[in-house]
Amino acid sequence: MAFWWPLLVLGVAFVVCRFLLMLIPPSVPSIEVDASDVLEDGSQTKENSFIYIPRKGRVPQTDKVQCYEPATMKYLGFTQASTPDEVKEHVAQAREAQKIWASSSFRKRREFLRILLKYIIDHQKLICEVSSRDTGKTMVDASLGEIMTTCEKITWLLAEGERWLKPEYRSSGHSMLHKRAKVEFYPLGVIGAIVSWNYPFHNVFNPMLAAVFSGNAAVIKVSEHASWSGLFYFRIIQAALAAVGAPENLVHIITGFTETGQALVSSVDKIIFVGSPGVGKMIMQKASETLIPVTFVLGGKDAFIVCEDIDLPTVVQVAMRGALQSSGQNCAGAERFYVHERIYPDFVDQIVTLVKSISVGPPLSGRYDMGAICVQEHSEKLQNLVNDALDKGAEIVGRGNFGHLGEDAVDQFFPPTVIVNVDHTMKLMQVETFGPIIPIMKFSSDEEVIKLANDSNYGLGCAVFSGNQKRAIAIASQLHCGVAAINDFASTYMCQSLPFGGVKHSGFGRFAGVEGLRACCLVKSVVEDRWWPYIKTVIPKPIQYPVAENAFEFQESLVEALYGLNVWDRLRALTSVVKIISEKSPKPINAKKRQ
Repeated sequence: MAFWWPLLVLGVAFVVCRFLLMLIPPSVPSIEVDASDVLEDGSQTKENSFIYIPRKGRVPQTDKVQCYEPATMKYLGFTQASTPDEVKEHVAQAREAQKIWASSSFRKRREFLRILLKYIIDHQKLICEVSSRDTGKTMVDASLGEIMTTCEKITWLLAEGERWLKPEYRSSGHSMLHKRAKVEFYPLGVIGAIVSWNYPFHNVFNPMLAAVFSGNAAVIKVSEHASWSGLFYFRIIQAALAAVGAPENLVHIITGFTETGQALVSSVDKIIFVGSPGVGKMIMQKASETLIPVTFVLGGKDAFIVCEDIDLPTVVQVAMRGALQSSGQNCAGAERFYVHERIYPDFVDQIVTLVKSISVGPPLSGRYDMGAICVQEHSEKLQNLVNDALDKGAEIVGRGNFGHLGEDAVDQFFPPTVIVNVDHTMKLMQVETFGPIIPIMKFSSDEEVIKLANDSNYGLGCAVFSGNQKRAIAIASQLHCGVAAINDFASTYMCQSLPFGGVKHSGFGRFAGVEGLRACCLVKSVVEDRWWPYIKTVIPKPIQYPVAENAFEFQESLVEALYGLNVWDRLRALTSVVKIISEKSPKPINAKKRQ
């Protein structure tokens, strides 16, 4: 006891000191980011601005990206589209900067993340307002989808990022016991990302954080539908990089149309794409020319499964958030609702009651539950899906209410809509909706709902609800998708230690988590001598060139000694190996021919 007492005291003291150090806030520099232009009221309209161009029916320009508030159609300005030559120059500058950044310490990279985290927390309202103006989403939706997800990713990288990028030692196996095996992770160079418009802040920061923390540079093409906010968010990144003394060209944000994206794919060392399957196929074809790795998240048609043994009011609220978050413009949104026949009527009644209480309108102009559809043409697509379902026997049982909409913005809104009597012959249950539509279909058994959920070209995620957790897990385990939430919705994305991605038309590869971080790296396998220089690699005499007559006998015995299933057979084989090696100068197999 006398021996252990001092060690116990030291252990307790260590734990106490660690706890006290956690209470001391780290010293993180603040950064200043010019936000004067984004704080201005986008008040230019067709009445007072000659530069106003109506969105509907306009011919896209190839040199400028015109930016508008979807919820009001107020003009925000334009960004200059990058030409292919300009894209190549951006990548070249990033490549030179990356050569310097590749040797930076993890301490410096963590400092960069802390500076960003501090700014985000201190300027949540500003970031959300910018996102809201550029996409039409509400402030709450922006906070959930832009702020929390980004803060969670930064926090995970701070806590675990270095650990997963350090060399990882692996088993050396039976034949290489005298060796040490490891995997090393080196930055690829310049990571390119083409990101969607639905979460302009997070979709920029998500690939950038992984790329920069793993020692890469990043060149990110933002969507032509959310370019205005992207350029402001770029200033935040630039200010944080400058604060830690990083090369100023380490991260680039570019805007443009198809040719801009194609030039980026042709120039970088890896591409991350978040968008539609159609565009994904084009990018994959372009990437094949240079054989660069790609990571695709191409949307989903996530199933939301509700068994009969659940707490209905709680699940209904989760279902509403799953369907209406960011006006349903969410790649991992709930788009197919399968409800057990025993509770189907009650579920529909409660969903309809809530949906009818939803108010839809310009989110910065009043208190609204749901905002706008970002891309004007998409509202027409949503209505076409509804019409197809109605023509095939479906029924609308509830819709939300419009607020005060401007005359020029009326086509930018789509009310949350509950539809019943749906089946899989309807496009609404097969095509990615990306909007605030809740189609509800009943099922009678677990086997039936598994078959229904798997009847889709998509396979991103699912949510399964049951009062019996084992039952929910059993259902989810049989669904063909990349992420699954048990008695919850989209919780997988808030666990940033987990990879995110899907199968089938939802794409392949993963971002987020350990897999996503390492996907930004050249993964190199390394084998070295364990007891160098005392034990070195020596080719056994029987298989040295020219090989001996008993070379195969030696190999046969060696294989059984290393991998035999019976210990006595292995010992017998080992004896044979030792005997063969100890023989003096085994005769080469082709010795007679040379005589």
